[in-house]
Amino acid sequence: MVSHSAKKVYILGLTQQGRAFRPSDWAERLAGVMSQFRPGRHRPGSHIAYSPWCIPSSVHGVKCVIVDEKLKGHEVMAWDFCMNFAKDNELQVSHGMPPKP
Repeated sequence: MVSHSAKKVYILGLTQQGRAFRPSDWAERLAGVMSQFRPGRHRPGSHIAYSPWCIPSSVHGVKCVIVDEKLKGHEVMAWDFCMNFAKDNELQVSHGMPPKP
């Protein structure tokens, strides 16, 4: 069950200028890299599932990656990687559900 007080950061597939970010599978790639960071200990085969702390999705028709702030408490370097990815690629970031355009 997801807590309604859970803090999520949405990395949107839109640049600061409003253009769609490419490649089109960027969200799945980023979440795939983060798949190893998860609660509990490593389980065999868990590398083929996304981490519950970094999930590709879409919101309002825009691809995004939803990053749970719990990732920061588990592995700050993984958190920094996600946030720097957004910054380096000039992607829009929303702390909490982004408003409808």
